[in-house]
Amino acid sequence: MSTTIETATAEVPPPPVKRSGRGPWRLVWDQLWAKGSARFGLVTVALLILLAVLAEPLSELGGWTPEEFDKRAVDPYLGGQPIGGFGGIGTRHWLGVEPATGRDLFARVLHGGQVSLLIAFTATAVVVVTGTLVGIAAGYFGGRTDTVLSRLMDLTMSFPSLIFMISMMSVAKDVNRILLITLVIGLFTWPGIARVVRGQTLSLKHREYVEAAKVGGARPWRILTREILPNVSGPVIAYTTLLVPGMIATEAALSYLGVGVRPPTASWGQMIAESISFYETDPTYFLIPTAFLFLAVLAFTLLGDALRDILDPRGGRS
Repeated sequence: MSTTIETATAEVPPPPVKRSGRGPWRLVWDQLWAKGSARFGLVTVALLILLAVLAEPLSELGGWTPEEFDKRAVDPYLGGQPIGGFGGIGTRHWLGVEPATGRDLFARVLHGGQVSLLIAFTATAVVVVTGTLVGIAAGYFGGRTDTVLSRLMDLTMSFPSLIFMISMMSVAKDVNRILLITLVIGLFTWPGIARVVRGQTLSLKHREYVEAAKVGGARPWRILTREILPNVSGPVIAYTTLLVPGMIATEAALSYLGVGVRPPTASWGQMIAESISFYETDPTYFLIPTAFLFLAVLAFTLLGDALRDILDPRGGRS
């Protein structure tokens, strides 16, 4: 009887081992969320993107479109100053109104964020794709290809980019301003990430798994996409998040100088440029788009710094 019980007990299989199932990106997320500054950046970025995506329904909820004038919200006898304290903030206009026109600042800030973030993300995508392709090609193929592409990087980086951006934006008039500013920013910004990717590719192309793929008869395109690109994705992602705040600031600078987004289309930089004339009499009009621009740049910078420390720790220390 006891022998039967012992045999049955011995035949019971052990309970299955529970695996955490945490992939590398889940570990990155855990490390990112553990940092207070990164958590603030992540939440702020998500909130700003959500506000930009929902700009239209939120503006309708507020009761005003970004181009709609409200003459009852400004005093014509005081040069069009908003009626009420803090730039006319109240239940009728949640963030106040624009002096002289009475346009709702809540609607304009939301749509301005939509334009600013769209340009920043699109320009960043152009820069990352172009820079990654050029950097991988230069680092992997070497020789004359590397020489030509490296000289092209040096030539592009030697231009005074802001002056050329202003000149190109001033010359082109009857074009889509959002598309043009995206292409102009991308034209002068891609060499930075191309240099990073080229350096990473030079260190990876002699690794054992790359040599094994060559011996196995893999074509260069397969090696680049299957072996090289996945291993440079970490630094590229970290660099991408650090590019976005620069793109937002560049778009704001061009719009502030009058060569970027033009009225009636709203952007944060264009709103700040218009508010300069009223900052003494209505500082709220200046502070609101400036605060949104500051928060966006700060949040993306904090998030990018944290991602760089996690995904590219050696690059972050150098």
